[in-house]
Amino acid sequence: MSSEKHALYAELLQQAKALLQEETDVIANMANFSALLFQSLPDLNWAGFYIMRQGELVLGPFQGKVACVRIPVGKGVCGTCVATGEIQRVADVHEFPGHIACDAASNSEIVLPVRQGGNIIAVLDIDSPSLNRFDDVDQQGLAALVAAFEQVLVAA
Repeated sequence: MSSEKHALYAELLQQAKALLQEETDVIANMANFSALLFQSLPDLNWAGFYIMRQGELVLGPFQGKVACVRIPVGKGVCGTCVATGEIQRVADVHEFPGHIACDAASNSEIVLPVRQGGNIIAVLDIDSPSLNRFDDVDQQGLAALVAAFEQVLVAA
């Protein structure tokens, strides 16, 4: 299973790089990146971005059900990601202090910071209806995908 997951992320990385390489518009790239992840990764119910705007996270391009529009820094899994600057991988969101339940069907979540010039400009938020959906392989694979996304930001 782990080798299959590694292969999936290697393929996704190639696809993401090809998808992003010619486009410089960050919103267009976030939209396609979200769609790629949502369509390619199994057992997800939400994948998308929250963008830093005037000191808070504001909903950006995503795939999935209607979502919370604004999240304060330090609140919920996404806001904690910004406050700490660290990837947040949560096996059971119902156990996470201050979790913001945008979709009651979500049970696990992983949130990765997206940086430009060293500053967090957005977070990539991915939810699953399954408990403990995300493991080390997912975290490493998604971190590599975010790094590829950040490279496009540098080039833009």
